[in-house]
Amino acid sequence: MSRGTAARVVTFGEMLLRLSPPGEERLFESPELQTFFGGAEANVAVALSHLGVRADYVTRLPEGALGDAALDALRREGVRTDSIVRAGGGSRLGLYFVEPGADLRAMRVVYDRAGSAFAQIDPLDLDWTRVLAGAGWFHSTGITPALGDGPAVTLARAIASARAAHVPVSVDLNYREALWRGRDPRPVVEPLARQADVLIGNRDAVRALLGVESEGDTLGPRLAERYGCGIVVITQRDILGPREHAWSATLYDAATRASARSRRHVVQVVDRVGGGDSSAAGLIAALLEGQAPTEALEFAVAVGALKLTVAGDFGRATREEVEHRVRQCT
Repeated sequence: MSRGTAARVVTFGEMLLRLSPPGEERLFESPELQTFFGGAEANVAVALSHLGVRADYVTRLPEGALGDAALDALRREGVRTDSIVRAGGGSRLGLYFVEPGADLRAMRVVYDRAGSAFAQIDPLDLDWTRVLAGAGWFHSTGITPALGDGPAVTLARAIASARAAHVPVSVDLNYREALWRGRDPRPVVEPLARQADVLIGNRDAVRALLGVESEGDTLGPRLAERYGCGIVVITQRDILGPREHAWSATLYDAATRASARSRRHVVQVVDRVGGGDSSAAGLIAALLEGQAPTEALEFAVAVGALKLTVAGDFGRATREEVEHRVRQCT
């Protein structure tokens, strides 16, 4: 699956503006809101860029100040934006609000993204043959098809183009209950899972999006057999306290029929958003470099753990920082 360290990764999904109260204050009771740009696939692209991998993020942004600011944020992180589509007048950038939570009070997320520029994307807006020319990897998530017919069809076409060009495809089964309310996600998500070379998700997402459950370390082999994936990664977050999380994952390699479990990183969490996205970026970067799947797993989990220690959606760990963390755990 290795394409070499110079390979370009293409990610596709919606970029959002996040607003959060400072510290541990509650939403709508605080007079202040801090702003961060993010979105699952944008987070992957940013993390890849800081790991030294060329990343090209594809989305649809509105014309105007917010769309311009989103573009500038990506470019400051070293992400390529040449294939981003700009929407005409009247379109908007999706928003989401995050209340961090504290002690007995859980984190709360409120979405305001209906009718966004990305939700109204036309599959004809993008020429995937051109976008994917020379790419070494394509990545998206289970969030995108939840956003409407336009995003779902556009993603399906992107994956079909990647498969036709023999570009490896990874799908992270991110589950957002608010986006699927009243709809069965399986008919939409299962065809995407069947075309993924690498499938990523936690147990709750796998259950919600694919209806698959399994005990112990048998979930990875079961998913690989059912959907034909070469590699399946199951992530796990154990909440040990108000700010203390344990981060780990298992990997199943269908080629060798071998399973591996990563080391468990116990982290004092600054911001829990984006850990899974950074882990996905670490996995892609390591596999592209030619690391063995078990080594790639350790690298990926370390990237995700480091993300939890910084504020905002973006993870900016460098390869040197990640390798140092991996060595500390050996």
